[in-house]
Amino acid sequence: MRDQAEASTVDAETLPLAGIRVIESSHMVMGPSCGMILADLGAEAIKVEPRGAGDKTRYLPDSGSGLFPAFNRNKQSVQLDIAEAADREIALSLIDSADVLLENFQVGKMESMGYGYDELAQRNPRLIYCSLKGFLAGPYGQRTALDEVVQMLGGLAYMTGPPGQPLRAGASVNDIMGGMFAVIGVLSALRVRERTGEGQLINSALFENNAFLVGTHMAQAQISGEPLRPMPTRRATWAVYDIFRDQHGASWGLEER
Repeated sequence: MRDQAEASTVDAETLPLAGIRVIESSHMVMGPSCGMILADLGAEAIKVEPRGAGDKTRYLPDSGSGLFPAFNRNKQSVQLDIAEAADREIALSLIDSADVLLENFQVGKMESMGYGYDELAQRNPRLIYCSLKGFLAGPYGQRTALDEVVQMLGGLAYMTGPPGQPLRAGASVNDIMGGMFAVIGVLSALRVRERTGEGQLINSALFENNAFLVGTHMAQAQISGEPLRPMPTRRATWAVYDIFRDQHGASWGLEER
């Protein structure tokens, strides 16, 4: 029988993505959360940070101070100015050696620097190029976005807050979920590559994640034909699903179990 210390140690070679190299050119939450999960699954994740102070997310104050440590575990890091000619060959050599490239720059930014999918796929046909944006292709496809913006646009804030007071969820749910959907896309693309030998371009976007999160509410509106109520004033499906106060005035959230 293995002792406790041995049992708690994970052999990196046995993890499902061992041998997969991921180059992550991203910042904040959406891209880094994708890279983190892939790294947790055993991939070699190399985060590309700007020369000098590195990723600006490292130095965010207050509510942003937890972002870098929370979403960048298990990664290696290299500093490169990928827009500069001096570092271009180094960046390209890393991408040529990669299975997956993650990027969450503004729409068109990677292409303007010569790192678009078409250019890179010619060099590395097996590359899975994962682009994380605010919106998928469509009327808003060229726009930038933030988690809080799409929560307001997509109705999540309306459903979260009390009537007349839209409220952002207490975590970056769309950013994190965008990273998770990107992971699903990467894993699917890796499976396809096993059969075809070719990589592909995949996309994940904040707004479409938000639409998925409020999908049950949209279905309810279609079925009932009635205006939706925000969650704090909803008619609950379960008998006990509310906030109650005890004799000391403390609030407790209870749900039927």
